Amino acid sequence: MRAIQITEFGGPEVLHLTELPEPVPQPGQILIDVDSAGVNYADTHTVENSYLAASSLPMVPGAEVVGRTADGRRVVSLTDNGGYAQKALAAEHLAHELPDGVSDGQALALVVQGVTAWHLLRTCARLAEGESVVVHAAAGGTGSLAVQLAKEFGAGRVIATASTEEKRALALELGADAAIDGAPEGLTERLVEANGGRKVDAVLEMTGGPVFDASLSALAPFGRLVTYGMASRVPPTPVEPARLMGRSRAVIGFWLAHCLGRPGMYHEPLDELLAMTAGGRLRPLIGAVHPLADAARAHEDLRARRTTGKLVLDVRA
Repeated sequence: MRAIQITEFGGPEVLHLTELPEPVPQPGQILIDVDSAGVNYADTHTVENSYLAASSLPMVPGAEVVGRTADGRRVVSLTDNGGYAQKALAAEHLAHELPDGVSDGQALALVVQGVTAWHLLRTCARLAEGESVVVHAAAGGTGSLAVQLAKEFGAGRVIATASTEEKRALALELGADAAIDGAPEGLTERLVEANGGRKVDAVLEMTGGPVFDASLSALAPFGRLVTYGMASRVPPTPVEPARLMGRSRAVIGFWLAHCLGRPGMYHEPLDELLAMTAGGRLRPLIGAVHPLADAARAHEDLRARRTTGKLVLDVRA
């Protein structure tokens, strides 16, 4: 089978198209004939071995696939890597059957980034009706869904950040009430200004470094900052307890892996998101669709912040 494999850790340059034997399912696993694979920002960390879970070599990256099972079911599934290939293994309990009316790209946008956005707002931030919420990287895969879900869940004001005018315009089109430059210098003041001069109730943050620091400073009493990534590869200033107690603020971390296998935390949110998409209430954004052989280019674009929405590898191309 055709697959993208890495034999050394690094950047996009280590992703190479090769021929590999088909994987053999073990007890509790299914084999999926892959039609499309999702490209997630976490994949860039996995390839360079800087993710929360250590990687091992050689490896076929990719944690999201849509395809057919041996009995003909069309499913979307998470994988323990191996997704950038014509055949992929998945744990049986992670395969989720897809309804009619949801495309490959939409399903791939929802299985990680959609479920993540749902939990950032519901489980971590516990967003209440009328509260303000900041969504960083609002034109990206997770951010573009979080903007829409925040409005759906009753946010009083959604403030989006993005790096270009075009991306900020897209965030406004998706329902954000305000869209501002996400650069760290002066960010705290811009967030407060965008919220009518008041500090904000919740922030969804995945950049790290000074963006995290500025976002924490923008929190109102009882505000929550949910951190779910470090795209800048720069750690934030260590958070001292006094910084939290002094303003009754909270910092909450999130990693989707902790939801898998827990009752009500994977299939149920995904069912809700798929139903919203099929019914036209949620619009997963599909960015570029690349052939499998162009996986390195997809990683380059993602790391350079040239993308919007979900990046997809068309494995059949």
